[in-house]
Amino acid sequence: MADLPSVSRRTLFGGALATGALAAIPTSATAAEEAESAPRRPGQRSMIGVPFERHQTVRIGMIGLGNRGMSMIGGWSAVPGAAVTAVCDIRAERAKAAADKLAAGGRPRPAEYGGSADAYKKMLARDDIDLVYIATPWEFHYPQGKAALLSGKHVGVELPIATELDQLWDLVNTSEQTGKHLFLAENCSYGRNELAILKMAHEGVFGEVTNGHGGYLHDLRALLFSDTYYTDAWRRKWHTRSTASFYPMHGLAPIAACMDVNRGDRFATLRATATEPKGLADYRKRHMPPGHPSWKETYVNGDLVTCLIETEQGRIIRAEHDVSSPRPYSRINSLAGSRGIVEDYPARIYLEPDHSGHAWKDFGPYRERHDHWLWKKLKDDPNLGGHGGMDYVLQWRIVQQMRAGLVPDIDVYDSAAWCSPVPLSVVSLARGGKPVAVPDFTRGGWSKPRAGLDSQPSEMPG
Repeated sequence: MADLPSVSRRTLFGGALATGALAAIPTSATAAEEAESAPRRPGQRSMIGVPFERHQTVRIGMIGLGNRGMSMIGGWSAVPGAAVTAVCDIRAERAKAAADKLAAGGRPRPAEYGGSADAYKKMLARDDIDLVYIATPWEFHYPQGKAALLSGKHVGVELPIATELDQLWDLVNTSEQTGKHLFLAENCSYGRNELAILKMAHEGVFGEVTNGHGGYLHDLRALLFSDTYYTDAWRRKWHTRSTASFYPMHGLAPIAACMDVNRGDRFATLRATATEPKGLADYRKRHMPPGHPSWKETYVNGDLVTCLIETEQGRIIRAEHDVSSPRPYSRINSLAGSRGIVEDYPARIYLEPDHSGHAWKDFGPYRERHDHWLWKKLKDDPNLGGHGGMDYVLQWRIVQQMRAGLVPDIDVYDSAAWCSPVPLSVVSLARGGKPVAVPDFTRGGWSKPRAGLDSQPSEMPG
């Protein structure tokens, strides 16, 4: 990369400006390597295979009612057997707007919390919340997620669950200490194409799976420079203080599921590359008026940050993040093996012995044939919505698992592994792209096959 402005290495690591954390990037051995064999503390137990306790009604408390939180509130209230009992935002007017929306839709009015940075702590003291859903800016996910666990609630967190490696470990340890689940609310893992590809991979359609390619390629420049979309420009400001791959999980998580990561395989090493940070400065030059606050900013996050991840079983995943360049949207969603390959955007496939002639074929018939039971069940649900329906499928499945007392599809170990490229990409980039170890958050539990997103059909309790 070109010379960067004078910023501390911890600032580039991410999160320090917002949280006041005081630690340095390891230089001799990564925190991953040091913590890989750390034993469980007294009182902790593995959360692998631990089912939710059964809930007749899943009572939900929401923290963060900006764009994402408000878009999800309708789904949470529509799932059978779910009720939003409390809403919280640092801006009290947003909590009121959320409560008004639910009441206008005929739902019981939730309790409102807001007006201060610690209002969520008062909400967490309630005894009528089973699940806390967090949709605040990234820097608040870790402290709010940990506080929710310590209050005795299960927790669903928007991406990422944390931005630093020690925070990921702390969430794993706190989940094991409290016996409560914390999971990434990874909606793309419940996409219709993604779940069909997962079933195909597990049925051997692609032969021996060898590699995958996923990420988040989304031109967000207009939204990043909007004065209203991201409150206080929080997301753009991350581009001034970190070189991380911020948000590769939407494409990475489905590929990891196809490769049974944490269920027979695991992420072993990661190396990162980054292009120069040109896109945001160029957009600002062409579109932002003199005097706009963005003119005081220096962007350090590369336009395209690529992580090459090798698994314990020798598979390769390429995970990318780019929100600063002009391009059509793509999560890539590609999986390849000894007998074929599938790619998304547009969805297409090439398999042996079905295909020949080096020409892509339509994925549609294969999706129909391998459609996941969740989509077969919910595709005609009148409440299906949000990013093509994947939001509601995620919400329905979480509530169903909690009501039926099932083991979650996505657990804290999956969540930590999928989010680990955020801090590990910074370490690798600081070392010139050299590989760094990915910690084994399961402490050896990854080697045992177990169920995950490719679940067996089950019913919503009556």
